[in-house]
Amino acid sequence: MNIIDHLRQRGLVAQLSADEELSQHLESGLRTVYCGFDPTADSLHIGNLVPLLALRRFQLAGHRPLLLVGGATGMIGDPGGRDSERELQPRETITDWVEKIHQQASQFLDFNCGATSAVIVNNASWTEELRVIDYLRDIGKHFSVNAMVQKESVRRRFEDASVGISYTEFSYLILQSYDFVVLNQQYDCTIQMGGSDQWGNITSGIDLIRRVEGKQAFGITYPLVTKADGTKFGKSSGGAIWIDPNKTSPFCFYQFWRNTADDDVLKYLSLFTFLPQEQLAELEASHQAGPGERRAHVALAQELTQMVHGDTGLQSAERITQAMFTNSLAELDAEDLEQLAQDGMDTSLVEMSDKGLRLIELLVESGLALTPRGEVTIGQARKLIIANSVSVNGTKVSDAELTLSRDGALFGRFFVIQKGKKIHHLIKIVD
Repeated sequence: MNIIDHLRQRGLVAQLSADEELSQHLESGLRTVYCGFDPTADSLHIGNLVPLLALRRFQLAGHRPLLLVGGATGMIGDPGGRDSERELQPRETITDWVEKIHQQASQFLDFNCGATSAVIVNNASWTEELRVIDYLRDIGKHFSVNAMVQKESVRRRFEDASVGISYTEFSYLILQSYDFVVLNQQYDCTIQMGGSDQWGNITSGIDLIRRVEGKQAFGITYPLVTKADGTKFGKSSGGAIWIDPNKTSPFCFYQFWRNTADDDVLKYLSLFTFLPQEQLAELEASHQAGPGERRAHVALAQELTQMVHGDTGLQSAERITQAMFTNSLAELDAEDLEQLAQDGMDTSLVEMSDKGLRLIELLVESGLALTPRGEVTIGQARKLIIANSVSVNGTKVSDAELTLSRDGALFGRFFVIQKGKKIHHLIKIVD
């Protein structure tokens, strides 16, 4: 199976330019294919996995992936997919974000495999040296404003008179097109990939290469990932799901995929994993026969967590998951508890005084002492303790005047307070 057929089979093709010619082009030799990532935050998120893994698929098929980090275009911001002007970030911030994204993206590609070794470039290296007059004479002259305003991302902003579009964002299309020309000149790059909302930018780059270099180039777009219920992909109750473990813990990352809706899990297995079709078919059959067993969900969570956070991250995520299911949180290690404190469980940060921490006050401060009327009171906290409804670090307590000391804390800084069978709250001592 050629790479285009493979991408289609996995649901990764939205649009192709010159379909038959592109297939012949890929089958006739090693090609360089690129995708760009603008630094819009200090970390990639799971939505970025689609293009990253698509580049990896091209590499496995015998082609060279080229990943462009937009140190220059990130200074402007792509108007595509936005209804308002993007907030411009300071140059120092963009530079920092570029470096972090460079490091994260590197883990998904192979840089030591001969002719197909991956390449990472920063478009600031050629764009920042452009003189304005050269930009206007040598590049801008090839673009018709009439055609530019017909691009979907621009037209939508033009139609909303209350927002409009600045010349800064209007110029984004020209800069991205010029990137394609430079990569064609320097790396013989002939294929650009991007989300379906990038189709206008990609085809403009193809046209610019034809005008400047007299060569044919190609474009591929993948569908923008959505949820079956129409809500935005890549969000949880805590916000975006990031690749950086300091922003989204491996446990929270694992749980996001494991809690995927039944209607989405098979699609995500196809889009985000490298599992062979035979195994995908087995998981689909299992899912259809017994969705309650959640084999497909577990496989999705395992594959993605191992890919992003390695064996250690996966083992930790599964260990925490099992501990929460069996109410054995006190058996977790310090790093596991740190993950829970980060984003895996309701957590209170408290200072430990010489007198210790009164349990009854912690129940109030944590919100666990909630009455049927929706009030949080000392009286309700006392009732819970006397009724043997509260455990601390896995041990039932019945003393309403109990004071917790640092000596009793897990690893000297954690208390896991449990109300009833399923409600947990983590207390972390901060110095």
